[in-house]
Amino acid sequence: MSLESSSISIAIKREDLIHPFISGNKYRKLKFNILEAKTRNASVLLTFGGAYSNHIAAVAAAGKTYGFKTIGVIRGEELADKVSENPTLSFAKEQGMEFHFVSRTSYREKTSDSFIANLKVLFGDFYLIPEGGTNGLAVKGCEEILQENDFNFDYICCSVGTGGTISGLINASQSHQKILGFPALKGDFLQADICKFANQDNWKLITDYHFGGYGKIKPELITFINQFKQRYDVPLDPIYTGKMMFGIFNLLEKGFFPKNSKILAIHTGGLQGIAGVNAILKRKKQPLIIL
Repeated sequence: MSLESSSISIAIKREDLIHPFISGNKYRKLKFNILEAKTRNASVLLTFGGAYSNHIAAVAAAGKTYGFKTIGVIRGEELADKVSENPTLSFAKEQGMEFHFVSRTSYREKTSDSFIANLKVLFGDFYLIPEGGTNGLAVKGCEEILQENDFNFDYICCSVGTGGTISGLINASQSHQKILGFPALKGDFLQADICKFANQDNWKLITDYHFGGYGKIKPELITFINQFKQRYDVPLDPIYTGKMMFGIFNLLEKGFFPKNSKILAIHTGGLQGIAGVNAILKRKKQPLIIL
């Protein structure tokens, strides 16, 4: 779909419509990882995530679809007896995922050799997919987001979590294009992570639209998401794409984009998380996100 703002045009690439459950950039990130797991004759996929993780939901669905057992290492031991109250974890369980709940302190060690070794003692052999899905194969999958008919855009915008999606976009972009990433997290640490995979320097992180950090929700953002849905009939999630689109529109107001710019915004999915966020908003007696 396309939006017009004076002399500047914005198109939205609806990656969220690729698959009903393995949505958006998660489909892209998992594509070559699934193929690699099959090549290795792996039967188990193991990965990591939090309470409302899009990645956890997508891996669970991919496991069921492509014939893998799935294990989710979940941040927060307190969630172990609350699965039925959590839309994301309930869905993952329905897809056949087995959970391993760990403390938040232990979760910080998830990439260490000793942590992985302990998981192998518990679960045997498995194909490991990092938190958020980002690795070299994920970046390769995300390089397929941009097609030849996208090369006429001046700016490519995407939300940023672990850096895999934007890395793929950078690698697939043309030299005249500028890739803008809108991090959902506080801090500038993603620069180094992206540099590990990106093979061009035509990119920039816009760090002003995280709304307090990952998973932080403010009424201003919810209002924007609902107005956007009502006006353009495009749903946005409050963790990733909502922040990105808010940022793009705010930059438009500030005159960031030159006259006659053509902007392509990548809708990376994540809509499954809305149910969990709405549950939180309901408890706080705040307005809900329109689905």
